Amino acid sequence: MTTREPPPAGWSHRHRDVSGGWLRPTVFGAVDGLVTNAALIAGVGAGGLEPHTIVLTGLAGLAAGAFSMGAGEYVSVTNQNELVHAEVALEAEMHERFPQQEHDELVERLTSYGADADTAERMAQAVAKDPERALRLHTRHELGVDPHELPSPRLAAAASFVAFSLGALLPLLPYVLGAGTLLASLVVTGVALLAGGTAVGELTGRPLVRSGVRQLLLGALAVAVTYGIGQLIGAPAG
Repeated sequence: MTTREPPPAGWSHRHRDVSGGWLRPTVFGAVDGLVTNAALIAGVGAGGLEPHTIVLTGLAGLAAGAFSMGAGEYVSVTNQNELVHAEVALEAEMHERFPQQEHDELVERLTSYGADADTAERMAQAVAKDPERALRLHTRHELGVDPHELPSPRLAAAASFVAFSLGALLPLLPYVLGAGTLLASLVVTGVALLAGGTAVGELTGRPLVRSGVRQLLLGALAVAVTYGIGQLIGAPAG
């Protein structure tokens, strides 16, 4: 039999944030801003537009995309929370109308987790003494969410708005700083995509190199497509 060493004094472990309250809109916002504006700049740049026009186009894309992402994230999270609250209200009504059936349902679920029938019955009875706790437990098991720990629509919207803006600004920096070449913008975008993918890998526990390269390839595909469109449509106009 192998013996396990006891944990050191004060030991504890932490999990990554999987609730999606801020991480998901931040990551998606930054990546969307970077890829969207890089692709937009590549498309109009390949069409032969002047640097001033490219900057104007990029800033317009930044503003439009940031507001769209922020508003969309706010509406999405708000609707999701409203749906959860509606289901919680339904569960509360079921507790009032059919308390025994809800009790039996909890006993059955606890039994499915490995508790024997007597233990499951005692646990269900103990939980039922606090109606609010019982409702919270039933909701968590049946809906897979805790109604007291729902993501904030404002936080999600703000994170998405700011992240998209920062991501969309990066491809514009070479033009703003006077470089005035599409190549410089694409180099900055490539480095940012690689770094962003690596950062996501660090947060999610995925291999860093694989995560970074995957993000770089996906972004490069979007840029290549819009660059090709700009070449096809912009060249005859020039």
